[in-house]
Amino acid sequence: MLRHLTIRDFVIVDRLELEFDLGFGALTGETGAGKSILIDALALALGERADAGVVRAGCDKAEVAATFDVAKLPEVAAWLKGNDLEGEDELLLRRVVDAGGRSRAYINGSPATVQQLREVGEWLVDIHGQHAHQSLLRSDAQRLLLDAHAGLTGLAREVGAAWRAWREADQALKTASEGAEALLREREQLEWQIGELDTLAFGEEEWATLDVEHRRLGHAASLIEGAQFALGVLAEDDAACERQIDSVATRLAGLADYDPALAEVAELLGSVQAELTEAVSSLRRYADRVDLDPERLAEVERRMDAVMSAARKFRVPPPELPALLVGWKQRLGELEASADLAGLEAKRAEAQKLYMRKAEELSKGRRQAASEMGDKVSAVMRQLALASGRFEVVLMPVDGGAAYGLEQIEFRIGGLAGNDAKPLAKVASGGELSRISLAIRVLTSRSAAVPTLIFDEVDVGIGGGVAEIVGRLLHELGEERQVLCVTHLPQVAAQADWQWQVSKATREGVTLSAIQPLDQGGRVQEIARMLGGVEITDITLQHARELLRCTA
Repeated sequence: MLRHLTIRDFVIVDRLELEFDLGFGALTGETGAGKSILIDALALALGERADAGVVRAGCDKAEVAATFDVAKLPEVAAWLKGNDLEGEDELLLRRVVDAGGRSRAYINGSPATVQQLREVGEWLVDIHGQHAHQSLLRSDAQRLLLDAHAGLTGLAREVGAAWRAWREADQALKTASEGAEALLREREQLEWQIGELDTLAFGEEEWATLDVEHRRLGHAASLIEGAQFALGVLAEDDAACERQIDSVATRLAGLADYDPALAEVAELLGSVQAELTEAVSSLRRYADRVDLDPERLAEVERRMDAVMSAARKFRVPPPELPALLVGWKQRLGELEASADLAGLEAKRAEAQKLYMRKAEELSKGRRQAASEMGDKVSAVMRQLALASGRFEVVLMPVDGGAAYGLEQIEFRIGGLAGNDAKPLAKVASGGELSRISLAIRVLTSRSAAVPTLIFDEVDVGIGGGVAEIVGRLLHELGEERQVLCVTHLPQVAAQADWQWQVSKATREGVTLSAIQPLDQGGRVQEIARMLGGVEITDITLQHARELLRCTA
């Protein structure tokens, strides 16, 4: 449940810190005082879209932080652990929006995405907006409501995935059937190209090896001459370096007996002798190995010419030929699979079978839920002064199925304008639609697992005794979970376990909104204001006390 909400520089709120209680709470105040701003701020913390307009004029940023008690929500704990966002039994959601419209999100103090706020928010709060009854006229909204009430949302997603897999398999079969000739031509072309490169048998590292060998063979005479010249200078000529250094080293070693300072130089010359001896040995081995081999040079050049010819033919650099061959073989494998019409047909049939199995399971659940939902909504409607109304959930078959299943959902009302049940949009007036919407929301909220329910002026269009019943229904919901209702009806507010008053005032030329928790005396005054208009009389105060006593 929602425990704490902090709002800073949001629209016309400078700073608010609110502590929430259990049960049913009412939020009241003059029109335009900012009652819905509280709901909008909470929605922002739950991942709703943000823009620069939420930042209070003259401020750098707006900030909203909401704390929830999640000790009894194991699915939330599992989600937090899976996303490395664990906390204690309390969950902190925080959203910051700067004056440029950029926003940042945090969960338990760690940076998070807005999508993550939305995901975890679905387990925490269900907000019913003041225009929610209008969405009930849409068929997709009706279907989503029925599925949510019946606990079929997950299965409906599986049906959608199965439908897409079936469509993809069907399209693959059509493409293979309609483009068989073109695919055959492409296959023949690939087979020829692959044959060319397979015959060439050109490896990934071969080009670099050929290049090195070609340069060596092409300059063999120069290499032999250079090696022999180096051997002569270093070791084989009469004045070779090796003899000269040996002579110098021997002379200095003898002189070191007279002056030890020359011993260090003699040691260094000893190292030079060892290095020089190793260099001469390497040169001799190289000279013995290097020879003129015109036949091998011609062979290497023929191989390089063949590779270059293939590279020019297929318009790639020589080193890329092996990768090109791999890609062609992969594409040929795909074409061979697509040419297997029997296999594609079997795959499509299997996808269709899976879709039908899941869709029929979904249909069964919807049929059971439709009957139960119709009866229960009708019962709530009778409490809301729609005694003659009868609510029905009709499942209309869809030929061939669809992504949402084998049927479309339609909410119908009978008894209001005749005995025949007709679509909701064609029967209900504005006030009736508002009451029907409330009945549905109350019913679906009872079946939901979300611990906090918020109703933002869903009681628009009703009054009198019906308003008192609405308040009673919300109070009953408050016995099971946390309920907050923004309302302008005193009959609804009087049923609340606790009440806050929203007011608006101008301070130093700036209009600000504030929220004040009301004690019993404050509730009497506020409900009297809601009853009596501009001037509060003793009669309206007495009426307010009676309303509160009736709910005590």
